[in-house]
Amino acid sequence: MPNSNKTLAKAIMMMLISAFAFSLMTVLIRWSAQALHPFQIAFFRNLFGLVFMLPWIIQYGIKIFQTDKLSIFIIRAILGLMSMFSYFWALTVLPLSKAVSLSFTVPIFVTLGAALFLKEKVNIRRWLAIIFGFIGTLVILRPNLYQDISGEMFASLVVVLSSITMAASVLIIKSLSKTEAPHTIVLFMVLLMTPLSLPVAIPVWQWPDWPIWLAVIAVGFMGSLAHVIFTHAIKMADVSIVVPFDFARLPFVIVLAWFMFDQSVDYLTVLGASMVFASGAYIAHREAQLNKKRATADKITG
Repeated sequence: MPNSNKTLAKAIMMMLISAFAFSLMTVLIRWSAQALHPFQIAFFRNLFGLVFMLPWIIQYGIKIFQTDKLSIFIIRAILGLMSMFSYFWALTVLPLSKAVSLSFTVPIFVTLGAALFLKEKVNIRRWLAIIFGFIGTLVILRPNLYQDISGEMFASLVVVLSSITMAASVLIIKSLSKTEAPHTIVLFMVLLMTPLSLPVAIPVWQWPDWPIWLAVIAVGFMGSLAHVIFTHAIKMADVSIVVPFDFARLPFVIVLAWFMFDQSVDYLTVLGASMVFASGAYIAHREAQLNKKRATADKITG
């Protein structure tokens, strides 16, 4: 038992480090946007993220690129880019706490998409969790029938669009994971997203000065680091236990945004974010339980 407790504590700590890395990346994107267009920042995120993953590519060698699903990988990369461009742009317009809060809707859209398009069975409790999450989203958005869809509301809807396209990307990953190795999926993502993001960045290209260079290099490093640590954390312990600690991204961003940009956060955003995250955490918990049942059933039938 001491060893399992130690492993769990390590997994939770890794999830918190991942959340902080994601939060620092978010703040650095906003800071870099003072000098660069967010589309160019997205390209640098992919480029330097790829650079930091080169040792992994060298480790696995040429065999990692052997696949007969290249077209599906390209579709997944395009969806990932749409999500990244949307989110990075919204980070330059919205209060960072609001953008991060809305990004927690991804698990909700994943479950909804799995039910509608993959015909996965979703029980009544997960449907209630989806509804609860959408109510939380409305609390964050606070839509007004007489409100002009522009400015902050438009940017908020762009984050929702980013979550939808990311959810579609996740569903493709779930499909690919049945036949492709995890490291193949990750490496094809960065290898494809880097060149695909360059044509979008070129029309808005500006050469950064050295502090911005350091910032965008850090964006790439933090993004890759956060993804790797997040993956290790959910491998070490039950998803239902460690994923709730990803909510630490919100307080981390609130503190960093206040310190660097003097941004404050309103209580309705925190309330809505808590509802959305509770919904996503419950969905993750149910998914972990179902995966255990499937694994047990496979062992019995096998």
